[in-house]
Amino acid sequence: MSEQGKTIVVGLSGGVDSSVAALLLKRQGYHVIGMFMKNWEDDDSEEYCASRQDLIDVMSVADVIGIDVEVVNFAAEYRERVFAEFLREYQAGRTPNPDVLCNAEIKFKAFLDHALKLGADGIATGHYAGVREFDGRFQLLKAEDGTKDQSYFLYRLNQAQLAKTRFPLEKLYKREVRQIAAEAGLHVAAKKDSTGICFIGERPFKAFLSRYLPPKKGEIRRLDDDKVVGEHDGLMYHTLGQRKGLHIGGLRETEKPAGEHDAWFVAGKDMEKNILYVVQGHAHPALLRDVLTAEQLTWVAGVPPRPHWVYTAKPRYRSEDAPCEIGRVTEASCDLRFAQPQWALTPGQSVVLYESRVCLGGGVIR
Repeated sequence: MSEQGKTIVVGLSGGVDSSVAALLLKRQGYHVIGMFMKNWEDDDSEEYCASRQDLIDVMSVADVIGIDVEVVNFAAEYRERVFAEFLREYQAGRTPNPDVLCNAEIKFKAFLDHALKLGADGIATGHYAGVREFDGRFQLLKAEDGTKDQSYFLYRLNQAQLAKTRFPLEKLYKREVRQIAAEAGLHVAAKKDSTGICFIGERPFKAFLSRYLPPKKGEIRRLDDDKVVGEHDGLMYHTLGQRKGLHIGGLRETEKPAGEHDAWFVAGKDMEKNILYVVQGHAHPALLRDVLTAEQLTWVAGVPPRPHWVYTAKPRYRSEDAPCEIGRVTEASCDLRFAQPQWALTPGQSVVLYESRVCLGGGVIR
C-alpha cells in the first residue's frame, strides 16, 4: 500500500542514524517533519553537554534533506518520569537502565503524543529494530544488524505505540547507514556515536551521581570469610560484577599464594549495614545464577507468553541470547530458569525475552 503523502515526525538527535531515517522516509514519499527533543537542561553550560552541537547538526541535516524541524522541550517530563526513578533505584542499591524508561516514557509517549497533536500519522526514530503486523497484533523485531540491535531498550513499547511507529533502519547495517549519509552529502556521516547514559554524557559517573545522592563510606568485605579488605565511598557507585574502581589493597603479586592474585568482583550489597561484598575470580560461584525473578513486567502483545516454554533472554544489553524457560507468571512477576548459569545477574537491570527475532517483552531483575 502506498504511504505517499502521510506525515511522519522523525525524532532527530543530530546523529547519523536518525538523520538517515529521515532521509529514507523522505525518499519513500512521506511528508517528513523533524523533531529535536531537549530532555536535559540542568547543566547546558558545562563541557559535557552536547545538545547545542546536536541541534546545529540537526538543522544542517534538515537543510540538506529539505524538511522542517521543530524543537520541543521535554526536560520536565524527563526529570519526573525518568531521572527521579533513576535516582530512586540507585538509592535502593539497584542498577537501573534509564534508556529503557526514556524510550517508554519520553520518545514513544511524550514525543508520540506531541506528534499526533500536530496531526501526524506516525513517528519514526533511528533505532535499529523493526515492527510488523502479524495475526492482528504488532510485533517488535530485532534488527538485521545484530551488533547494533536495540530492541532490548524498546521492550516496554505497547501495541498502541508500535502501531504508530516506523524503524527505517531495520534492514540496514551501520556501515550502510554511514554510506547512505555520505552519498547524500550529510556531514554527520562520520559523526561518532553517542555512548553512555544520555543525561550524563562523557562526564565522570561518580562525580555526577554524588551531586544528587550523598555518598556514605562503608566497609568492603570478602563474601567467603567476612574479612574487611577495604572501604567503599558509597554502595550506589557499585554494581554486581563490577571489577574496576574497588581500590582493594594487599600484598604484592610476588607475595601472594597461588590463586590469590585473581581480580576482585562485586558480589553483593548489604544496604542496612552499608557493606559491599566482594569475591575473587570471574568464575566465582557467587557470580553465577541460573534462575531469576523479574518484576515490573511489560509484554509487547499485551499478554504474557506461555509458561513452561523455552525462549531466549538477554539479562543485559550486551549479553548473548541465552535459552531459558519461563516458570511461574503472574501480573506482578515471573520466574526464569536458564539452561546455563548466567554471570552477574544484576538487580535493577532489564531481562528481555525473545522468540527468534520477535521481542516478547520483559521486566526488571529483582
